[in-house]
Amino acid sequence: MSRTTATAATAARERVFAMMDADGDQVITRHDYLSRIDRTVLATGRAEDDPLVVAARTEGIKAWSAMDANDDGKLTFDEYNAWVGADKFDNICRFALGALFDLTDADSDGALDKAEFMALRTALNNSAGNAAAAFDALDADGDGRISRDAYLASIRAYIVGDSSPMGEALY
Repeated sequence: MSRTTATAATAARERVFAMMDADGDQVITRHDYLSRIDRTVLATGRAEDDPLVVAARTEGIKAWSAMDANDDGKLTFDEYNAWVGADKFDNICRFALGALFDLTDADSDGALDKAEFMALRTALNNSAGNAAAAFDALDADGDGRISRDAYLASIRAYIVGDSSPMGEALY
């Protein structure tokens, strides 16, 4: 990784970390991380026994367990930064984030419209203005829809320090 890419990745990770730190105390707790699922469930109005809710909770717990390697219930930025990267995204994070995407995809067509995208991203602690700008940045063809693959690829690019117009707009 070049120095520029490493610097971009660290800056991106700082912004993602701050978004996941729901109470702003500089530590992501298990509660902070898993409350993202609670907010997404609330935003979608799905029942707890909905298979998509169950899948989102299962994937979220798996992701948290992988991130909290020392099992102390908290994650500092240094721990997160040392842990996260392309491999972790590909093998852990994309499943948790994909499950949240699926939870928000009301018609299960593999794409989010702007309202669905806004519901997801604001449930994940992004401001409505940033979420709207991120949707517009990711909707390159202007069809008003964001595919699951494009969404996940954009997040992956952002955390590894590559160009991600959506990531730059969100944070």
